[in-house]
Amino acid sequence: MDTDSQSAAGGNDKDGISLPKVLLIVLVTVLVTLGGSYWFLKTYVFAREFRPVELSASEEQVLDSKLRVLGYQVDGGSAGRDKPSPAEFDERGVLKPERYSEAGAKREVSFNERELNALLARNTDLARKLAIDLSQDLVSAKLLVPMDPEFPVLGGKTLRFNAGVEMAYLNGQPSVVLKGVSIMGVPIPNAWLGGLKNIDLVTEFGGGPGFWKSFSEGVEDIRVEDGRIKIRLKE
Repeated sequence: MDTDSQSAAGGNDKDGISLPKVLLIVLVTVLVTLGGSYWFLKTYVFAREFRPVELSASEEQVLDSKLRVLGYQVDGGSAGRDKPSPAEFDERGVLKPERYSEAGAKREVSFNERELNALLARNTDLARKLAIDLSQDLVSAKLLVPMDPEFPVLGGKTLRFNAGVEMAYLNGQPSVVLKGVSIMGVPIPNAWLGGLKNIDLVTEFGGGPGFWKSFSEGVEDIRVEDGRIKIRLKE
């Protein structure tokens, strides 16, 4: 009888789960849950500001030359708000007249990812809240939104928004497609986005007068590559 009891007890220890094992499993589960919760809160709820992109001197010169092509007068790293070049004035300080011509005008505009993010940092703190990523046919954006201190639960916290827009040139016109928007890593349902997800906005809204029609008619080509966006304008 004693032998049978010992065998039964041994069988229970061998086939079942002992109390130390149960405690160990519970402990590991709690640690994993706490670790996951900490990562989620740190990444999406208690998000830190982005570090603004700082260009080198040579990169600044290249960016400034591109801005001048677009009509911005650049001096001292401030775009669009600087004093015109002294060469544009005569000896009396009067602006010199200039004959208009489009001969040799550059119609292609190209910016890389660093240049776009550096532009956000000029005379604004937007670069600490918005960052742009360029990949093949996709423009992605991360946005940090500080919540009002009186907002329930999340008051005073910073939420992270992510969005993706597919951009290309298809069938003789630009294509702009919203791929999605997420809050704190959770994708927003298409119904909440007005049903605009995965729809070509140019095709959908470019049939009548308005921004998308004008945009489409003025663009000859648009390409988004890894780290760069190129736009060619029509005459």
